Amino acid sequence: MTDTQAVTAAARVPEGWPTTEAAALAVQDELRALLVLDQEGPPPGEGRVTGVDVAYDDARGVVAAAAVTLDAATLAVTGRAVAVGPVAFPYVPGLLAFREVPAVLAALEALPGPPGLVVCDGYGLAHPRRFGLACHVGVLTGLPTVGVAKNPFVLAADPPGPRRGDHAPLRLGEEEVGRALRTRAGVKPVFVSAGHLVSLDNACAHTLALTPRYRLPETTRHADALCRRALKEALAGRSATTTD
Repeated sequence: MTDTQAVTAAARVPEGWPTTEAAALAVQDELRALLVLDQEGPPPGEGRVTGVDVAYDDARGVVAAAAVTLDAATLAVTGRAVAVGPVAFPYVPGLLAFREVPAVLAALEALPGPPGLVVCDGYGLAHPRRFGLACHVGVLTGLPTVGVAKNPFVLAADPPGPRRGDHAPLRLGEEEVGRALRTRAGVKPVFVSAGHLVSLDNACAHTLALTPRYRLPETTRHADALCRRALKEALAGRSATTTD
């Protein structure tokens, strides 16, 4: 498969998907009990690693998710898939996964091969309810997952040191649930947390392995570009259908 090819899938809201904040909170509580956080996870630089990201048009209620698989050793793209469908849940801070998960799962399922480690553009354990997107995706798929967010959410961290690899803890109470990690010297950090079946140390090691030149992981860079393009094409298709 070349870097220009992508499998396209339809994303659908599953039957029984939560429609209220109370129902979503109950699902979070149920799934959080299934998290596995005492395993190291796959070693950095080996096997496959897949980035997932989403783009929205809230005015039209459309979400596009992208999943891009890289060879972990070379960072060459080996598979790409997109899924487009309806936004699955209203915007509620702390419950964003319920808007994204159906499309993300559809994109992962459409990949031509196993995803390996999944890197989500968002949070895992570093979440007010200790259950961000990376946790949600990991529990539902059984895949090892990590969250690498571009911006802090509600957890403050002291600035890490200025060198690549320097980090500072993100804490909920006394518990370290993530790290602000410097991936480039003198550039603002990213915010890393374990999702499922991966330790925080290993999540940070993977993040550094995926950032040889830029602040953001190569997985995120590829998935971000692909989901934005997929959303643009989907909306253009709707407009063309409307005007025909």
